[in-house]
Amino acid sequence: MLKKISLAVFITVTAFLLFVSTRDGKFQYERSGTINASAEKIFPFISNFKLGNQWSPYQQMDPNMKITFSGGDAEVGSSMEFQGNSQVGSGKLQILRMVPNQLVEIQLTMQKPFHAENLIQYRLMPEGAVTRFSWSMTGDGGFMGKLISLFINCEKMVGDQFIQGIQNLKSVVESQKGNNP
Repeated sequence: MLKKISLAVFITVTAFLLFVSTRDGKFQYERSGTINASAEKIFPFISNFKLGNQWSPYQQMDPNMKITFSGGDAEVGSSMEFQGNSQVGSGKLQILRMVPNQLVEIQLTMQKPFHAENLIQYRLMPEGAVTRFSWSMTGDGGFMGKLISLFINCEKMVGDQFIQGIQNLKSVVESQKGNNP
């Protein structure tokens, strides 16, 4: 009897793991919103990690997060390492590419809660008197990402964090009233 139960558990676990392995691990999350300011006013906040902390939803999740900056401010190659609580995790952000007042590409390397390599893009697109800010993240979650996505709606969770960040950025930039950051 114990052998039959053990065999049934083994088959069930094996089938579940096979099912998980067949799922697509690639993802792309993106959210956008408009800000009542020019791209020139917004760009410093998305290209300089130090100013980014003024609007980052992750900074709000862990105000005691340990942060170390490297490289020049708002330059390709500059980076920010962070060690946060269980909501934030730990990892490193590094600017890969910038197109002034249009685009910032950032490599996100997570160490905790598990290793991941993702590409973040911030885009600014003028729309008349306002500017559309788009925040996207793409990557491949691997087996752990596939497994987690069965139990957690990562699209909604990350998307909600992006929406909060966009709202924060909007508040910070619109409160500047012509002043430099």
